[in-house]
Amino acid sequence: MHHDRSDFSDRTERMLQRRAENGWRPAGGPRRPRRTTVPRRPCRIVVGVSGSPASLAALRRAVAEARRCGRPLVALSAWEPPEGEALYCRWPDPQWARHWYAAARTRLANAFEHACGGVPADIDVTLRVERARPGPALLDLAAHPDDLLVLGNRPGLRRGPVRRHVRRHARCPVLTVPLAQPDRADLRALRRLVPTDFGT
Repeated sequence: MHHDRSDFSDRTERMLQRRAENGWRPAGGPRRPRRTTVPRRPCRIVVGVSGSPASLAALRRAVAEARRCGRPLVALSAWEPPEGEALYCRWPDPQWARHWYAAARTRLANAFEHACGGVPADIDVTLRVERARPGPALLDLAAHPDDLLVLGNRPGLRRGPVRRHVRRHARCPVLTVPLAQPDRADLRALRRLVPTDFGT
């Protein structure tokens, strides 16, 4: 049976075209990259904890938001060598680094004790202690657009380096929690107290 070569070429070309549309490529030729689905982690609430009163207020608010939204909470305590990374790299001291790591871990645990009476059991909480600058470390944890980053703010102070960095580079909403100031009437009453007022 005789087949016209041009008809065969046309049918072959159409077949190759259909296969190409379905992602097929001849052996050795360029292949269309396969689409891989990356598992999406749940959106979370990230809070920075330094142990300051403002950070305790931020921690309480972050816990409340995690309960309200049903999101996991990540609390970060970041630390750096007091002498700076550059100087530490010249004269590293692993024992000194372990000391500051332990101090940051204790600071984070104490923050939960003071702010919430301990780590809440009714929400998903992750405690992170990292040797890093606080601003970049917080943004690494709150990298999803639907995350929420919670920071404390002491009224009357200029915006610190952490807040400046976060405000400039954050990819998600940032909630700034101001530190509540005591009522002036309460302060005046405290000033009028004498030692005998604290007797049992």
